[in-house]
Amino acid sequence: MSSSDNELIQSIRSIPDYPKPGIIFRDITTLLGNPRAFRRAVDQLVQIYAGTKIDKVAGMEARGFILGGAVAHQLSAGFIPIRKKGKLPHETVSIAYSLEYGLDEMEMHRDAVVPGEKVILVDDLIATGGTAVGATQLLRQMGAEVVAACFVIDLPDLGGRKKLEALDVPVHTLVEFSGH
Repeated sequence: MSSSDNELIQSIRSIPDYPKPGIIFRDITTLLGNPRAFRRAVDQLVQIYAGTKIDKVAGMEARGFILGGAVAHQLSAGFIPIRKKGKLPHETVSIAYSLEYGLDEMEMHRDAVVPGEKVILVDDLIATGGTAVGATQLLRQMGAEVVAACFVIDLPDLGGRKKLEALDVPVHTLVEFSGH
């Protein structure tokens, strides 16, 4: 583990038994509040794509908005908010996606992406992958080329990364937490 990985891991708060007993919630609000760690995380997410033509960055509600907006700024790309159903004011497209215990829906504005645009998906963490897979399918449904999915945290035991890679989406993460 590099010193930058260690700094990122130390900047992430772990909250036991949230949202239910046996779960350890990985909270990046402490990373976001640490200027050095926040800058390092954004720089590392951007670095692999520097010099690549990226048209848009899509961020998933809500921490993906913070990280995705910063990544889009650094890449001189547009930003696409992907939100829970009913939150966007203009004409939308939506998709149902799997959660651990059921289904939910997410949507984006119909005019957020032009067919053929290269898009990177950004969020704080990849767990079971339901949200990220749904967002990928939604973007592809609108004609986007999903170049990659980027996350600060990978929870590899939950298998989300493998689900995205099975859809031919390269996954880039900064740190991982194994176990719960």
